[in-house]
Amino acid sequence: MLTELTNGAPPSVLQAALEAQLAGAGRAWLHEALAEAEAEAEATSAEEAAAAEKTAAAARAGAATKAGAEAEAELPGPADGLRARWSMPLWEIRFAEAGRHCRPAHVPTAPAAPDARHAEDLADAARVLLLHAVRADHATTARLYSHGTAAERRAVLWALPRLGATLTPPGAALPLVEDALRTNDTRLVAAAVGPYAAEHLDQHAWRHAVLKCLFTGVPVEAVDALSPRSQGDTELARMLRDYAAERTAAGRPVPDDLHRVLALTALPDTTAAPTEES
Repeated sequence: MLTELTNGAPPSVLQAALEAQLAGAGRAWLHEALAEAEAEAEATSAEEAAAAEKTAAAARAGAATKAGAEAEAELPGPADGLRARWSMPLWEIRFAEAGRHCRPAHVPTAPAAPDARHAEDLADAARVLLLHAVRADHATTARLYSHGTAAERRAVLWALPRLGATLTPPGAALPLVEDALRTNDTRLVAAAVGPYAAEHLDQHAWRHAVLKCLFTGVPVEAVDALSPRSQGDTELARMLRDYAAERTAAGRPVPDDLHRVLALTALPDTTAAPTEES
């Protein structure tokens, strides 16, 4: 596991950790892909600034000039229409192909499942860095998540806490987290309960996210801020006891992780205890 991916490390730290594990060709691909994403971000910023200046100039020139300028700016020409319909930004192509280029520098002759998962972590990290470099906004992350593969969706979730001010308003990407928590894809669920969920999920939804991890076998260590958010939460404790009782009555073992979280709820809470009903 690439821990810098899962612990919310800054992009610079994540990039250094990723490059240390990539082969030479993979590092070269990453540098080129990030440069393309940064160029796209700069071009988008320049276009937005130019559009804002044109709107301001039209306002200064008067209502008639403003109407004409806006019509000229907003109606795409034939080339723009074709680009909108048929063209994909180069960085998005890189986003999609990351799994083919981000391979470990040292691959065993007969890789086992953990080695395959490690390669997936490297591709995830590369995609996260691309989203950060391009300054992906809410519309971009929502589109990539909606149309992406499971791996691409996972990377979008890992990227959320690193996108900061580009995701507006705060909590705008919660529907992506909530969608992932409705799946039974354990790696998607694990990515969904990271730092973004810890910051933005309300206590009611967060409790159910913890239960989802127990239902699907996702280790609760994947849940960011597990200890502080569990402390003193009597409602979470009730839910955990009910789940344990259900499993015992059905003759099934109670997960060790359940006892771990239940112990955390017994710790004194230094803040006001959550009061929402589940």
